[in-house]
Amino acid sequence: MSDIRVASRYAKSLIELAEEKSVLEQVNADMQLFTQVVSQSRDFKLLLENPIVKSDKKLAVINAVFKGKVNELTLAFFNLIARKNREAILESVATSYQDQYRELQGIQTAEVVSAYPLTPALRDELGQKLVAQTGKRIELIERVDPSLIGGFVLRVGDKQIDSSVKNTLRKLRNQFKDNPYINKL
Repeated sequence: MSDIRVASRYAKSLIELAEEKSVLEQVNADMQLFTQVVSQSRDFKLLLENPIVKSDKKLAVINAVFKGKVNELTLAFFNLIARKNREAILESVATSYQDQYRELQGIQTAEVVSAYPLTPALRDELGQKLVAQTGKRIELIERVDPSLIGGFVLRVGDKQIDSSVKNTLRKLRNQFKDNPYINKL
């Protein structure tokens, strides 16, 4: 079975248990913290994925990093994963948990890339329009990419709207390139 499917099943079990114990929000925050630690510490990530390092050593590091900072259920879950020698998939489990949590809570992730930072008014307007279109709460992820020149690129689920100046210029260049009358000049 692929690691992604295994991670998804572990995440589903954890989300069901967290919901049963009424600690869904805390465990979600713990999974966000775990993802953040893994993304900021290359050494920690490599340790988890290293098959040579014994599970009890990995567990000791996990406990040293997270004990007292995460919910008891989350720490017990980390211990379970370590006992099963599955530390390498913990990052995938955390990501899958967050995806399943968003789906359970009716939250849609939208990413907007713009040439300049969004103003608060524009951010609110965009959020309201997305809520009206999707019918879900929106978690907006913003990035700035000056190479867009102007405009924005919006991704919601599997849909993308590219109304950047860079894209418009690219389309114009292709139209001119394909135009036989322009090429004769």
